[in-house]
Amino acid sequence: MMDAREQLRTLSRIGDIPYLTNKIREINMFPLCAKGIDILQINMGSVCNLSCRHCHVNAGPHRTEIMSKPVLDKCLEILSSFPISTIDITGGSPEMNPHLEWFIDDAARLNRRLIVRSNLTLLLEESYRHFMDVFAQNKVEIVTSLPDYLETKSDRQRGKGVFGKVIKVLRELNSRGYGMKGSGLLIDIVHNPVGAYLPGSQAALDHEYHERLLTEQGVHFNQLFCLTNLPVGRYLDYLIESGNFEEYLSALFHSFNPAAVKNVMCLTMLSVGWDGSLYDCDFNQMLDLTVNSGAPASIMDFDMDKLKNREIVINNHCYGCVAGSGSSCQGATTSGD
Repeated sequence: MMDAREQLRTLSRIGDIPYLTNKIREINMFPLCAKGIDILQINMGSVCNLSCRHCHVNAGPHRTEIMSKPVLDKCLEILSSFPISTIDITGGSPEMNPHLEWFIDDAARLNRRLIVRSNLTLLLEESYRHFMDVFAQNKVEIVTSLPDYLETKSDRQRGKGVFGKVIKVLRELNSRGYGMKGSGLLIDIVHNPVGAYLPGSQAALDHEYHERLLTEQGVHFNQLFCLTNLPVGRYLDYLIESGNFEEYLSALFHSFNPAAVKNVMCLTMLSVGWDGSLYDCDFNQMLDLTVNSGAPASIMDFDMDKLKNREIVINNHCYGCVAGSGSSCQGATTSGD
């Protein structure tokens, strides 16, 4: 597994493909600057019970990084002081952070959109089952990864038996109201392509997932988000090992969509690393590309005026967010699908 510096060096060696900054200059959008902070994404740590093949943060059981309570306290202080509309909790497995339940209880009182990105499989373990009730009681929007509605394809990316466990938890969450019409309890699914190619039409896949999961698994969910696999972390290693790196970067480049640049998630998001470091997104977090342009690099030195208009740090992995219909933590960013 390459470290962040090695990954950045690799991303700079992409043959005849121009640097993304040059493409953005061509459409007169450079420098790309934030438009505010609507989403505070909080990475609770890299510890996870799974080691998924596409994981860009290299989470797994061997990791030890956990966000501390002082950092979480600072996040709550900021959320209480500014009208940031969405709190997006991610990891690793957020549930493996011992402070998550307390944080959710306090964050829910702020009446914002509150998201937890969970792999769901952990919720089958006795010591974590109660999180299903914690999420429901606090009206947490759950987002989970299911790379495909077919078990064999999904397990190829996430590990043998993971698909069946996710389906089992989805059924339990459905019984609590999640994904059911009129319940107000939302559960969304993220689709990542199983291989070195871009996702298909989000609208078409959303329809197909709904139909197949309901008829074949008896499962309900709300929305499907298509997320392009960005060439960072474990996925970059996979691309290199499989001999697909240059071809995949070329596919992203040739699918460059100027309309997607106008809607990239980093324009309205601030990502908080497990140690309080600040990033434009969690992909930059993996590459140790902290915020720039004089903006504070730690949540402990938070300055809204400096952060809300900061210049975004761009590198060639960002081609993944501006290819095709665009890609973000909320799925496609343009109507081109």
